[in-house]
Amino acid sequence: MGKTISIYELMNNAEVIEGVNPNDISEEILSANKPIILKGLVSDWPMVQKSQSSTRAAMDYLAEFDSGMTIGAGFLPSHFAGRLFYNDDLSGFNFDRVNTTLADFFTHFIGNIESANPNGMYVGSTHVDKLLPGFRKNNDLASLSDKKPLVSIWLSNRTRISAHHDVPSNIACCVSGKRRFTLFPPEQIENLYIGPLDNTPAGQAISLVDFNEPDFDKFPKFKQAIETGIVAELSPGDALFLPSMWWHHVEGLGEFNVLVNYWWQNNPAYMGAPMDALFHALLNIKNLPEAERIAWKAMFDHYVFEPNDSNLDHIPKTQLGILDSDSEMTARRIRSLLLNKLNR
Repeated sequence: MGKTISIYELMNNAEVIEGVNPNDISEEILSANKPIILKGLVSDWPMVQKSQSSTRAAMDYLAEFDSGMTIGAGFLPSHFAGRLFYNDDLSGFNFDRVNTTLADFFTHFIGNIESANPNGMYVGSTHVDKLLPGFRKNNDLASLSDKKPLVSIWLSNRTRISAHHDVPSNIACCVSGKRRFTLFPPEQIENLYIGPLDNTPAGQAISLVDFNEPDFDKFPKFKQAIETGIVAELSPGDALFLPSMWWHHVEGLGEFNVLVNYWWQNNPAYMGAPMDALFHALLNIKNLPEAERIAWKAMFDHYVFEPNDSNLDHIPKTQLGILDSDSEMTARRIRSLLLNKLNR
């Protein structure tokens, strides 16, 4: 019997750029429309240096900054092989969520390592400055300060997070262990078999395909997604620039994996969440007759997806109302309009 080829061997590797200064990341990188590995970007961080020594050294370093706040953790029975996912009928999940502290999580983690068949352990996105005040003094990306990023930390043993997307752009810094990102452009949504929008493991809809053992009879179009897939493997000190809306499956490949994420929006803070518009469209447009949906598609193209300022030249500028140029005042007027309609 021949060797089984994994999907990762069929994909292209992400572009790699070396020598990027963490205090001066170019706008060309930060506005790229594809994932880029920034090799060794944070290799000088003290956290990365500690992680090269041992798991215990990495934990002890993080413990120096521990505020003692309550954190959410996931615990997964070993027979699921690290895949944090749904239960069989998608009514719930295959892991338990618990509230704990970083100190208790580490104690449990060390005991779990010594098990012959360790359970999956995972701490999802947690605000770094609240959990680890002072950590960013010597472990930070100063060049992103003007973007006012949300900085979070993730910790796990060998676990897998199903493919999902995030609205913000992101630089994910691998500071302990190893990570493998499997990436797909936004237009591959149809081929990834995305699950429920409102019942999700961690807030974002996920692919239902098991990337380690894909069922092509159940998910045949996933083969098309593989043709566009990109693999990015990160060692301690490496980082990944991930553009907004790219689908990404994330695996912790080391004994103790720590990721520090920098998320930022490329649009003004006063703008609304695009997902809200999708929910509203599901409520008001999806089930209209086909002819009406086509009509509304033309309307959306005209005002949203293919806007052209010349289309509004026939309206006096003083009377443009919510069609006026984007501004915080316009955003407030639209919110007020929406609230009045939704509260009828």
